[in-house]
Amino acid sequence: MSTIADRAVILAGGKGSRLRPYTVVLPKPLMPIGEYPILEVVVRQLAFHRFRRITMAVNHQAHLIRAFFGDGSRWGLEIDYSLEPVALSTIGPLTLIEDLPEQFLLMNGDILTDLNLREFCDRHVASNRLFTIAAAERAHVIDYGVLEVDGDSRLCGFHEKPAHNYLVSMGVYVVHRSLTGHVVPQTKYGFDDLMRDMLERGDPVHVEPHPGYWLDMGRPDDYERAVDEFQRYRGRLLPDV
Repeated sequence: MSTIADRAVILAGGKGSRLRPYTVVLPKPLMPIGEYPILEVVVRQLAFHRFRRITMAVNHQAHLIRAFFGDGSRWGLEIDYSLEPVALSTIGPLTLIEDLPEQFLLMNGDILTDLNLREFCDRHVASNRLFTIAAAERAHVIDYGVLEVDGDSRLCGFHEKPAHNYLVSMGVYVVHRSLTGHVVPQTKYGFDDLMRDMLERGDPVHVEPHPGYWLDMGRPDDYERAVDEFQRYRGRLLPDV
């Protein structure tokens, strides 16, 4: 088994429908955060953490992403592109990439995090894992007073706006190439499909909670928060700039 994973696949093909109207003109990965598009922040992080090659899985407005990033030489690494003929979700695009190494990083192209991507990959490889998920803890607050009722419809408990804590996927994974053999080529197949299938087969999936910063730019308020917080966390997000 390889002793290092220095290849990354970035999922950059989504339409960003939930981020409209911002994404009417630009694809979501090119939305600016400070002076950089969000995807450039990711690329700079990968270069800093000694990744040598990036494959961008593209679809929607792929020509704009290609035009901006080119061959990657500006950041001291190699960038190539895998064009999806149709949207294939999270895992499906991997079936189009013929030269995947045994272990590689897979991540969404629209997240901000201070996760050390090199150490995350190295722990996965050293432990001979199949699939590792970076996870963040999030609290879901119920915006109402929650009533507990007994069998006689009488109130037996009350909780004002309770919060429940969950571990959620950050959209950053390390993958063993063998898993792609279970995916029907050029078929829409997502992270949720893979998790259900791995659990059904009894394949081990490892989860690593990350206590640091993470933000998924899925909705307009998430994007606005990213713009507001970027300067505050800039030193942790872009340590080489």
